[in-house]
Amino acid sequence: MGFILKLTNYISIELTVLLTAALPVVELRGAIPVGISLGLSPLHAAVLGFIGSMIPVPIILFAARPVFNYLRQTRLFRKLVGRLTDNSRRNRDKIQKYGVWGLIVLVAIPLPGTGVWSGSLAAALLDMRFKLAFPAILVGNLIAGIIIMALSGEVFKLV
Repeated sequence: MGFILKLTNYISIELTVLLTAALPVVELRGAIPVGISLGLSPLHAAVLGFIGSMIPVPIILFAARPVFNYLRQTRLFRKLVGRLTDNSRRNRDKIQKYGVWGLIVLVAIPLPGTGVWSGSLAAALLDMRFKLAFPAILVGNLIAGIIIMALSGEVFKLV
């Protein structure tokens, strides 16, 4: 939190929330509480967090496969990329069985290891079409944002 407070000395609170939401792992789930703790309303923090977390989605959807193909050719990253792609391919039948709905649920669940980065990576590695993957990730992220906004708003009322 100290880094984020220092960051607000140089950029606006809104931009801080947007950039925080675009980070992997933190995403929307961390950006909303950060925004609220910096003085934004839960709705304002949720809207900014939602926008910020959607920024990397098209980049991941279009760039993940080419980047992984390149890294697979390097000695240093070959095993890591192999494990990641094998894991996603092992779950391919499950994800393809549930398709868009499975991707929505994966992104919507506000738990570690889920979210737009994970959903985008899974969609890219499983060759989901952009016109199906992007809306599914958007809807899942919207659901996650509503859940986190509601929880964060209530928690901050108690403090």
